[in-house]
Amino acid sequence: MLVFTRKRNEAIMIGDGIEIRVLRVGREGVRIGVTAPPAVAVHRREIYDQICEENRTAAGTATAAHILVERLRRFAGQTQPPPSAPTRG
Repeated sequence: MLVFTRKRNEAIMIGDGIEIRVLRVGREGVRIGVTAPPAVAVHRREIYDQICEENRTAAGTATAAHILVERLRRFAGQTQPPPSAPTRG
């Protein structure tokens, strides 16, 4: 982990487009501001962890969806009409 010491109104840059600025320092914590391009998601860590957990849960249901799709394919294969008999011309 890279560690910085910053004072109020000082900032660090990540790449060319992400700025993290110290807005206020108090007894209860530090208030920071983040400026980032719209394509970069910025979350508090606890929110980010919740998103990751939701994604893992959703991926688990994708497996259930895959099982359902396979069952439907097998069912469809059983119910398809037999190939038509050759016709006499």
